[in-house]
Amino acid sequence: MIKVEQLSKEFTLSRKQMTEIGTQASSLRVLDNISFECLPGRIFSLLGPNGAGKTTTLRIISTILSPSGGSVKVCGHDTAKEGAKVRSLIGFLTGTTGLYERLTPDELIAYFAKLNGIDKPVYERRRDELYTLLGMHDFAKKRIGKLSTGMRQKVSIVRTMIHDPEVVVFDEPTAGLDMIAAKNIIELIRDCKHRNKTVIFSSHIMGEVDLLCDDLAIIHKGRILFNDTMEHFRKGMKSENLTEEFIRVVTESN
Repeated sequence: MIKVEQLSKEFTLSRKQMTEIGTQASSLRVLDNISFECLPGRIFSLLGPNGAGKTTTLRIISTILSPSGGSVKVCGHDTAKEGAKVRSLIGFLTGTTGLYERLTPDELIAYFAKLNGIDKPVYERRRDELYTLLGMHDFAKKRIGKLSTGMRQKVSIVRTMIHDPEVVVFDEPTAGLDMIAAKNIIELIRDCKHRNKTVIFSSHIMGEVDLLCDDLAIIHKGRILFNDTMEHFRKGMKSENLTEEFIRVVTESN
């Protein structure tokens, strides 16, 4: 379970950043007292336009950033006070996370399995299951620096899931993947739900949201505009499809 309560985040701006943004303020608030819950066995989608605060929120949940105010609890553990415990419970996938290019996928995944204290038999079983799901066996021994964007994304996914986390955070999980691999990721997310994991994901592909989402929050300019079930979102739609309704909700908030 993820519980976000009155979460806010401000970044201090340099003089150069103040000039670039065109502001006299020395800080920028990117999250403004947002609250929501993600429950086990349900898939929660966080949607918003670029710059809305999605990635900042996911990074705070994953302990990469600290909140300026409010709190985030993962399985009852405060992300700011119990970071090590939270990291043992969570898997975080983002397209901006770097990989060690001199290592092979086998070497990288083995390294992260050891970091998480996974016994060798369990690690090998989990690795083989994920490799088969993603079609990775053919390039598992090639250096990551020689791999395509889609292949690297698959390596990132295995690294995220190798310790079988209770909570999974997906930030644009199908970015850079072909249609077959993207379908496999969707099945992986569904499997997480069926295994009663807590799943939160962001995506700009409304078809994925439609396929996967149980609960939905729309964020814009650091504020929550909608926070309810996907069923209620559909029932309240004033537009013909999800994309148009999302645009309407965001536009009318300006």
